[in-house]
Parts: sequence; C-alpha cells; structure tokens
Amino acid sequence: MKIKAAVLNATGAALPYAQSRPLSIDDVELEPPGHGEVLVRVAAAGLCHSDLSVINGDRPRPVPMALGHEASGVVEELGPGVDDLARGDHVVMVFVPSCGHCLPCAEGRPALCEPGAAANGKGTLLSGARRIKRKGLAINHHLGVSAFAEYATVSRRSLVKIDKELALDEAALFGCAVLTGVGAVVNTARVPAGATVAVIGLGGVGLAALLGAIAAGASRIVAIDLADDKLEFAKQLGATDTFNAKKEDCAEAVRAATSGGVEYAFELAGSVRAMELAYKITRRGGTTVTAGLPPPSANFSFAQVGLVAEERTIKGSYIGTCVPLRDLPRYVGLYRQGRLPVNKLLTHRIDLASINEGFDRLHEGKAIRQVVTFKS
Repeated sequence: MKIKAAVLNATGAALPYAQSRPLSIDDVELEPPGHGEVLVRVAAAGLCHSDLSVINGDRPRPVPMALGHEASGVVEELGPGVDDLARGDHVVMVFVPSCGHCLPCAEGRPALCEPGAAANGKGTLLSGARRIKRKGLAINHHLGVSAFAEYATVSRRSLVKIDKELALDEAALFGCAVLTGVGAVVNTARVPAGATVAVIGLGGVGLAALLGAIAAGASRIVAIDLADDKLEFAKQLGATDTFNAKKEDCAEAVRAATSGGVEYAFELAGSVRAMELAYKITRRGGTTVTAGLPPPSANFSFAQVGLVAEERTIKGSYIGTCVPLRDLPRYVGLYRQGRLPVNKLLTHRIDLASINEGFDRLHEGKAIRQVVTFKS
C-alpha cells in the first residue's frame, strides 16, 4: 500500500530544521505484514529526544530511515502466526521487540533482548525484513516501529494491547516517555515510599520520572533543569524543590537543602554534565540512575574510592527496566486512577507536515511532549 512517511535521508542537518528540512514527507510503499507481523494504522506518534539524536547524528543509525518510535494505533491486518490480536484492537508500540527466547528475555529482562537490539541497530524488523520502500529501494525502520507515518508494519513483539477507552494521543506517550521515566523510578531504582529523589532533565521522560516518584510515595522530590519555565511546571506537577543547573553552586545548594544529598538521583538529560551533577547530589549510600542517551563518544568519570568508601551505586536504565506486557497496563491503570497524570505532559498536537518545526521546538526546549496525530 502507498502511505506518507517522514524519512530522514541524511544526519547532521543545519538548524533550524524548519529551513533545512531533514525529514522529508514522502510517498512510500509499505508491504503487508509477514509471519509474526501486524499492520497498524498509526493514530499518534510522539516526538522524542531519541528521534532528535538520530536527526542530529548523536545516535548513528543507517539512513535513509523512516523515523518515529513512540506511538499508538489500531490493528488493521494480521500476518500469519498472529492469533492473539484482532482487527480493531488498540495497541501501543514498544521500541525494543522482545523475542522471548534469548537469555535476557528468559531472565525477565526483555528491554535487553539481544535479537531485538541487533535488529534495531540494523534498521530492520525483528524478522530481519524491511517493509518500507521508496521507488523500489528499501528504507530502514527506526527501532522496529517507524511511526511518523500513516501506517506501520511491525513485529507482534513490538506491540502491547491496551484498553480502547484510553485516548490514543495520550496512549502514545506510554510507549517511551512513561515506560522509560516511570520505570527508572519503580523498576530500576525501586524507590521506596518516603525516599528523597532528584530528577535532572525535565523533558517528557524526566517529568514522567517525577510523576513516578510521586506515585511511589517519595517524600521529597527535587527537580533540576536549565529552563525556569520547566522548573515552574515541575513544581505544579508536585516537585517539592527546584534548582536551575545553570548556577555554579547548584550541587552545593541541593546538598545543603537535602542534608547531604538525595537517596536517589536520576539523570534524564542525556549529557555528561547532568550525570556529573546527579552523582554529586547523591548522598552516601545512595543510588545514581541514568536513562539519558548521550552520544556514544561521551564519557563519565568519578573517583573510584568514593564509590567504595561511600557504598554508592550507579545504574543504567533502558526502557525503565520494564517488562512492557506487565508494566504498560499497570501505568495505564495508575493514569486512569489519577495517580499518574501523564496527559499533562502533552503540550502540542501537530500534523505530519509540521514535524520539522516540531523538532525545532524540541531542540529549543519549548515543548515537553508533542505528538503527530493522524486522521482516522
């Protein structure tokens, strides 16, 4: 079938993207689903820093590539071997397909699925296929999803069925921002009730982590960012303290306000400076978690003796250490109870033609979560 999709033809385009147009809205051919695959009519797809890092070249990926990895939609067609979904089901797409058979999957860590990671790196679906073509030439898939498009052919292993009562534009956020941010708090760090928490980087993932800390019962939640308007928004969501990272004494101020630092610090900005700050404000015996994705060349260093003498812990978190089939419905349930108001993170709804302008807003920090919406 012929569809429209946003295709990245080369990385490293000049800013602003509204002028350089790194994403072209092209007519492409989408093949029907093969064995174990599903055709989904895309309803909404979120703009995430992980997309931006491919556009600007920070995260090398094979091009040309149809971008978009945080999305929701409606099942249109089932490939052979898919018997647990039906046409009309509502689904959220997850950006690491889990094969269910490799050692990480067998250990209950599907975010680390080895075949899924290999397929994502190559720009294919889990099967190894590329289902998008432009003038007969294959287009790479972004993280097995490629959702900046009217339709997507994806692996069944990339989908989680959801309740039809959840608005699809809000549902899209659960596929990345919510799984990553909330999961970092409740799965990776296992923040207990009454703990002290700091979140550095108040984008969609960071603010989802803040909401996760509130839902987990953290007693004190410190929000840190470079933008005062985001700090104010974090306070409205429930942060107890806010600090601007531009100030030279930010770390000292946080440590003074929290009697030596917080028990759990989350770096969600994807920068070495943010990670250094997170480590500095973690108290003795505390845990520093990073779910940000800096360029592969970025390195973080620390005094090893402090790690030992203070019994510090540093942890990485990918997709919030989630089991999507378990966690995504749980987070949706918390949202519907009013305990995880992720809809407040949705600041812009745009059409596909405006996607380059949307990435300008994301780069400039003028949006939290934007979604491309498609007419049904």
